[in-house]
Amino acid sequence: MGIGGCIILFAIGAILAFAVDWHLSGVDLDTVGWVLMAAGLLGVVVYASALRRRRPLGRPVDEVVEEHRYYEGP
Repeated sequence: MGIGGCIILFAIGAILAFAVDWHLSGVDLDTVGWVLMAAGLLGVVVYASALRRRRPLGRPVDEVVEEHRYYEGP
């Protein structure tokens, strides 16, 4: 799931936890909202961690690779 999906998950969870007054039998929408917000936040943290691992600070993004070929004459 990308960063956008995590943010949408968090937003839907916040709406369910704070802005909805519906009462469904057998479902606590406040708890569902908190779980969705936690999942969205966890997704953002995991995504940021994976992004940082792919591009660590202090190392250039485009590395120059030099190749030296040595040929022996006939």
